[in-house]
Amino acid sequence: GYFYSVWAKCIHSSHDFSDMVYIDSYIFNKDVYIQFNSTVGEYVGYTEHGVYNAELWNNNTGQLQSERAQVDICKYNADIDQQTITDKS
Repeated sequence: GYFYSVWAKCIHSSHDFSDMVYIDSYIFNKDVYIQFNSTVGEYVGYTEHGVYNAELWNNNTGQLQSERAQVDICKYNADIDQQTITDKS
């Protein structure tokens, strides 16, 4: 069989979320073949198939805008989580 998954992660270490990074990874058989990183601002391919798809996806401005906007959604959700935690302490 084959293993395929997509992992989207929001990573930050500061309370003001200024260092927030959104990472969207596409994985086949436990290897990341293409990844979007909000710091880079575009898709990066790590295999021949990933490089091919990265070129196609990076030329799709709507798709790139959607991915770039995800970091703002991460910040919004992290702020809600942070408020919930501080309200309970």
